[in-house]
Amino acid sequence: MERVTDVPESFAVRGPAWVSTATQPADPAQANDYDSFAEAYSAETENNLMIEYCARSAITALAGDVDGRRILDAGCGSGPLSAALRDRGAVVTGIDASAGMLELARRRLGDDADLHVVDLNNRLPFADGAFDDVVASLVLHYLEDWGPTLAEIRRVLRPGGRLIASVNHPLVEHLSQNPRHNYFATTSYTSEWTFNGQSFPMTFWRRPLHAMTGAFTTAGFRLAVINEPQPDPAARELFPDDFDDLSTKLSFLCFVVEAPPSDAGSDG
Repeated sequence: MERVTDVPESFAVRGPAWVSTATQPADPAQANDYDSFAEAYSAETENNLMIEYCARSAITALAGDVDGRRILDAGCGSGPLSAALRDRGAVVTGIDASAGMLELARRRLGDDADLHVVDLNNRLPFADGAFDDVVASLVLHYLEDWGPTLAEIRRVLRPGGRLIASVNHPLVEHLSQNPRHNYFATTSYTSEWTFNGQSFPMTFWRRPLHAMTGAFTTAGFRLAVINEPQPDPAARELFPDDFDDLSTKLSFLCFVVEAPPSDAGSDG
């Protein structure tokens, strides 16, 4: 029997137009420098089918009714998800490692917005149990080790609180790489993002699904939902040529994980 080694075109996912696979590793000091292209990235993703109407809309749908809930937007970027949650009644705090992105977020959200420059590799500057929910849209795949970050997120969530997160789908990353990497290994890869004719190296960490779920449970979370989002139906009329195509392909992976309500401590 003939063995099929290539990915059928019907399975493959098309990435955003600004992304191309890089052939050389990036200098860690130069990679992931959002300050250098903050304006361009924010403009490109504002009404993008994959980012706005698939990844971000999936987070808001999974969050459900957030009226009155204290939410930490971890990796808030220029603030579109924060704005959407605030419009639905949430009390939102935003953090991001990029001061340039937070400047754009402040323009969007107003001078009184609760925004902080914070690297998710470091301790979070918030009290235990400060939030009802943490949202992390397309953020965790920048981290080599999820353990310390998830422990900090767990700490700042009240008992019964939720982490709602999305990442690049591990199968998409495995099947789209040439040569194909070891799916079961946690490894980094570099892409080139191009805005206004200038290229910027971006380094991500891929890991198998069981490593993701294992990291959540090790940090003390209970897995509530695993979701492979499809684009928001509201985008069909906006993107008639691409909507059906994206609806049949893998793109992202979403999780809802919960801090057990039986844990000791105050919920504030």
